[in-house]
Amino acid sequence: MQAMIDARSEKMRGSLWRKPFSGIAKIILLFYAIITLYPLYWLVISAFKSNQEFFNRPYSWPQHWQFDNIIRAWDLGNMDRALLNSTIVTISALLLTIVLGMLAAYVLARFPFKLSGFVKGLFLLGMLIPIHSTLVPLFIFMNKLGMLNTYWSLILPYTAFELPIAIFLGMAYIVSIPREVEEAAMIDGNGWWGIFGRIIFPLSLPIVATITILAFLRFWNDFSFALVFINSQALKTLPLSLALFSDGFGTDYSLTMGAMFIAVIPTIVIFLIFQEQIMKGMVAGSVKG
Repeated sequence: MQAMIDARSEKMRGSLWRKPFSGIAKIILLFYAIITLYPLYWLVISAFKSNQEFFNRPYSWPQHWQFDNIIRAWDLGNMDRALLNSTIVTISALLLTIVLGMLAAYVLARFPFKLSGFVKGLFLLGMLIPIHSTLVPLFIFMNKLGMLNTYWSLILPYTAFELPIAIFLGMAYIVSIPREVEEAAMIDGNGWWGIFGRIIFPLSLPIVATITILAFLRFWNDFSFALVFINSQALKTLPLSLALFSDGFGTDYSLTMGAMFIAVIPTIVIFLIFQEQIMKGMVAGSVKG
């Protein structure tokens, strides 16, 4: 009995020590969240200011909300066409990345073969290559193939450079799925394609959501590849449209912020849609991977 009382008192003393540290941790996390969200807040209030107010009162709320900044940025930057181009390129590259990445991850995680270590090393090497160092070789390669000024000149490089990350994340998650699930599906008459499509892929949705948001951010915000491979005005993506409001003589900050406000909305929407799955994928990857 005395031992139980001592253990309970020790536990109470431990909880009393943990409470202050828990409160401090919450305050630190709250402070970090404010710092992280402040650039987004600054972008929103700056999108509705005039150029004069942008410089004179950069950190305060607009005195006169300039809603026409959004309309003018939309019209002058041809944002509707740019949004369509970015959407086509991003969704196409995403689909290719997810399908090819998860298939390769499933093979490498479940079917060991002699050169599996070598193949994994190749994908690891792909993660170490600086992306922008390949711009010139890729430009020459695309030019010889006649693929410049096409959607494929962006879709294929995006997919190629995102595949290593997608494969390693997918492998780490698929390894954590019990093999008994696949054996039960095989007993029910499913082949390997059926097991992947009906069992593995649905169970891997958390990590697929994580891959989706990581790839979406890279594809949607890319500027350098689009600048080098796309010259046609009809195919310019969103980052190229944002550059139209700045030239060698000056920058129209009110229109630039308005255009950036338009560009950031899809990113926020995508994150809000997938946030629960993203958190599950991150936790599963860190614990089980």
